[in-house]
Amino acid sequence: MPAVVFVALVFFANSAFAQTAKPTVANAHSHNDYNQRSAFYGAYKQGFGSIEADIFAVNEQLFVAHDKKNIHADRTLQALYLEPIAKGLKKDSARRLQLLVDIKENGDSVLPLLIRQLLPLQPFYSTGRLLVLISGNRPLPSSYNRYPDFIFFDDDLVHQHTPEQWKRVGLVSLKFSLFTTWKGTGVIPEEDEDRLRRIINSVHASGKGIRFWDAPDTVAAWQELVKLGVDFIGTDSIEKLAHFLER
Repeated sequence: MPAVVFVALVFFANSAFAQTAKPTVANAHSHNDYNQRSAFYGAYKQGFGSIEADIFAVNEQLFVAHDKKNIHADRTLQALYLEPIAKGLKKDSARRLQLLVDIKENGDSVLPLLIRQLLPLQPFYSTGRLLVLISGNRPLPSSYNRYPDFIFFDDDLVHQHTPEQWKRVGLVSLKFSLFTTWKGTGVIPEEDEDRLRRIINSVHASGKGIRFWDAPDTVAAWQELVKLGVDFIGTDSIEKLAHFLER
């Protein structure tokens, strides 16, 4: 297993998006949400607390796609996510949401453009109702202070952080297969479960929430992640995960 660098910096500022003892649909994360039949609305109407969108910049416009060949003129970040988020949060004053934006390339030039498009949503940041996380091609921790304080970063524990830099981390996202080869059927090996539990507990001790990407998208895997206290459970099966968590 590749080494994961983690400095156990302890900050006890509880995230507004951290998992409670009893997880709900608010702990669900819509992975690559733009691939859903109804981008944004499918997950949002089910009550998902976290939604993910991959972006590319073309001619000063941000498009949502997993790769450049799938870019379409009408599938902009503004149209598919930012405008619906503004409408949804304005309509429902009790709703909170985490938007994870995965910058696929050229982060240094894309991030300033993204920030400009995020500015109109500032009222929701200040009230703690919207958390925007930058993932993918993100800057090094040493550069975090160059960006507005309503921007937070998704972290993979590769780089060390100062205490001030760690405060700008909004979530830790790790690759599931770094810790286990379990495919989400049957019983997870005990040593793999212990390995996952140790890293989850370490992240929680640092004051952050955690999710795993590339985890099996099965009921058995969801049960295991809930058992271990994972804060956000990712899925491509929105209705199935919502039903599972509602139970």
